[in-house]
Amino acid sequence: MNYEDHIEAAINRLHEEGRYRTFIDIERERGNFPYAAWRSPNGDLDKITVWCGNDYLGMGQNNLVLEAMHEALDEAGAGSGGTRNISGTTVYHKELERELANLHSKESALLFTSAYIANDATLSTLAKLLPNLIIYSDELNHASMIEGIRRNGGEKRVFKHNDMKDLRRLLQEDNCSSPKLIAFESIYSMDGDFAPIKEICDLAEEFSAMTYIDEVHAVGMYGATGAGVAQQAGLMGRIDIINGTLAKAYGVMGGYIAASAKVCDAIRSYAPGFIFTTSLAPALAAGALASVQYLREHHEVREKHQLNAKILKMRLKSLGLPIIDHGSHIVPVIVGDPVHTKKLSDLLLVNHKIYVQPINFPTVPRGTERLRFTPSPVHGAQEIDYLVRVMDELWSHCALNRTELTA
Repeated sequence: MNYEDHIEAAINRLHEEGRYRTFIDIERERGNFPYAAWRSPNGDLDKITVWCGNDYLGMGQNNLVLEAMHEALDEAGAGSGGTRNISGTTVYHKELERELANLHSKESALLFTSAYIANDATLSTLAKLLPNLIIYSDELNHASMIEGIRRNGGEKRVFKHNDMKDLRRLLQEDNCSSPKLIAFESIYSMDGDFAPIKEICDLAEEFSAMTYIDEVHAVGMYGATGAGVAQQAGLMGRIDIINGTLAKAYGVMGGYIAASAKVCDAIRSYAPGFIFTTSLAPALAAGALASVQYLREHHEVREKHQLNAKILKMRLKSLGLPIIDHGSHIVPVIVGDPVHTKKLSDLLLVNHKIYVQPINFPTVPRGTERLRFTPSPVHGAQEIDYLVRVMDELWSHCALNRTELTA
């Protein structure tokens, strides 16, 4: 058997479908976000504007964050030196966990190397702790949640996206004495829509289920102190386990869960994804701590972020571009074809020095391929004006459909 031929055929299928992913080589410049340098295929170094980053608030460039990382690097060195169990727990990790627990008004928090690992490790371990556990998962949950639920080996039920009638039906069909957990996201990153958190909590209470929320695309950006959509809605106390990231709004790296002391202790003690991996570098933990503390006190950053997102959506809507607007900070513009989406992305980058990555299947369903813009507080009026003008020109150039505007 020629393994290489089979592997090549699989890659070629992606090319044929227009779904082959390419990574562009960019160099972020300290203090100059959202601008970066792009090394084009011909070797030139061009200045570009990044419109698709997950450093939602530009905190990866915040001087207080950088100073905290430099200080920790000078004091502790580069790496943590081991797993959390074997020499890899430092004062930086413990301080960050205390801060995150306090942020979410929980007894405890547990750090992971990423939010993906936090979801996977926690959800795959809960079935070991709660025999016969049934997990009810929103059909649009992130791949990390799906993988964790799949690997736990227990029972699962998938309910239609944000459909409380379907969730209720599934809960009613199962044995009332079985332990249950409802897993969902606060903001779904591809469409930017919100979960009906209160309604989910009401069902959880009615059917004696635990609640697990992924706030990855909300922490730092929503709520009075940046604890997420559950905080903004006044519902954090009704959520049992909160998952968050330090790599998006907080601009650094890592993930975590916040929950009761017993839940965190059990995951710490049983989850292979926590036990057997090297802990975050002290400098990363120190930078994340500084970022969380900064955003707790600077609500104006969140307000500016939301304002820029509203302005961009309003401007694109006025051109008849088919955007999805659920009121969040995410701005998806639907193209509907993988080849056209890639072409638009390439034209934006090569001709106009605007970087936005195409989003294709399987990240989104076929026929909903899109460009997904993530405006930040530091994308100013000049950057927004230029983007809107270029999108208008390219939409006409590619003869793409526009929506009919209503008065």
